[in-house]
Amino acid sequence: MKKKATKPESAGVNPASTKEKTWEVKGGWTFLSNHTHVLVCLFRNPDVTLREVASRVGITERMVQKIVAELVENNFAEVTRVGRRNTYRIRTDLHLRHRLESHRTIGELLQLLDP
Repeated sequence: MKKKATKPESAGVNPASTKEKTWEVKGGWTFLSNHTHVLVCLFRNPDVTLREVASRVGITERMVQKIVAELVENNFAEVTRVGRRNTYRIRTDLHLRHRLESHRTIGELLQLLDP
């Protein structure tokens, strides 16, 4: 005789009302890109290490290095060496890249995400 499958205890419960991480949603996608997540981390804490950013964003340190290099290459971020660490400055005056958002600046996006 087959055992009837049971629903998990959290089935039918609003995820926002549980202690589950809200970013762990079906399909694993989010509304913001990893570039945006890295940008937010650097803006909130200019002295953060890339290892810490990787941990917070949920991607590899190597991917964070690649994203930071792209942000620097396109002048959206500046890196200054302070002793053995880097400090990051985000160019909040620059406009977003996609034509749907190009009328807005990085500063406006960051203000929206971190008022």
